Amino acid sequence: MKRLSTIRTILIGATALGFMAVSPAAAEITACLITKTDTNPFFVKMKEGATAKAEELGITLKSYAGKVDGDYEAQVSAIETCIADGAKGILLTPSDTKGIVPAVQQARDAGILVIALDTPLEPITAADATFATDNFLAGELIGKWAAAAMGDKAKDAKIAMLDLAVSQPTVGVLRDQGFLKGFGIDLGDPNKWGDETDPRIVGNDITSGNEEGGRKAMESLLAKDPMINVVYTINEPAAAGAYEALKALGREKDVLIVSVDGGCPGVQNVKEGVIGATSQQYPLLMASKGVEAIAAWAKDGSKPANTPGKDFFDTGVSLVTDKPAPGVDSIDTKEGTDRCWG
Repeated sequence: MKRLSTIRTILIGATALGFMAVSPAAAEITACLITKTDTNPFFVKMKEGATAKAEELGITLKSYAGKVDGDYEAQVSAIETCIADGAKGILLTPSDTKGIVPAVQQARDAGILVIALDTPLEPITAADATFATDNFLAGELIGKWAAAAMGDKAKDAKIAMLDLAVSQPTVGVLRDQGFLKGFGIDLGDPNKWGDETDPRIVGNDITSGNEEGGRKAMESLLAKDPMINVVYTINEPAAAGAYEALKALGREKDVLIVSVDGGCPGVQNVKEGVIGATSQQYPLLMASKGVEAIAAWAKDGSKPANTPGKDFFDTGVSLVTDKPAPGVDSIDTKEGTDRCWG
């Protein structure tokens, strides 16, 4: 009897220890944030938003990024690490919206919720959900504003298109095509840029979404036509680079630059006249909502719903300019500064 009592005590103790060892691990929720880079202010703010919300909800967040915009191999490696770590969810801003789909599918097959942030996958249904700016609308707003600001001169515009990457990720295509539509230019295939036939388009070049890339792309297109007077840019770092190239030729005063992002440096550039108008997006909201969705998925398996009438969750966009144009809704740089990031 004494021996049986001893065995019973050992078993009860072992069970209790086992419960103590397993319970915290079972309760822990791990999530991953995988951005294009960790230097672009947009993704820095996205990480801040995700980190703050994860801390609030008691979620362990692990962050990864490519070395440069377009480094999708590093993103694939990060997804594989997240699968191995047993993450409940992945928030992803894909560098290659098609090439990364197989890795995303592996994660989903492993029961991981995958949410694309800012940049939809191709197809958009390759992710469980997408939290993003309406990037086509963002482009359309700056296109409408640029056309209105030029007035009658818009029919003789010479336009430089400073895009993101040769792979044409969806975010770049949507903004480019939205701008052209807003400006009043007929699109070719709306799922890609560069096939338009309107003679007002001088050409397209790529920037990698950074200042150096913007400067080089602008120099290249100015060599093609030095009388460019309208510049579309994928984002505000590229716009800053384009401005420097124009300034080197003494043309910074007579060329209209428009962009997308709404970061604090970009809004300041609007205020100073470097950029005429920019479409402001909200990366902190994208990321924090994404973390909330992962928490809900871990709790009861529910997935986030799309914005009614759209195939993604729309986190909003506002045109920022101090020179409002008739028929184009906008906010001024004071309000843009209050809402800006970075």
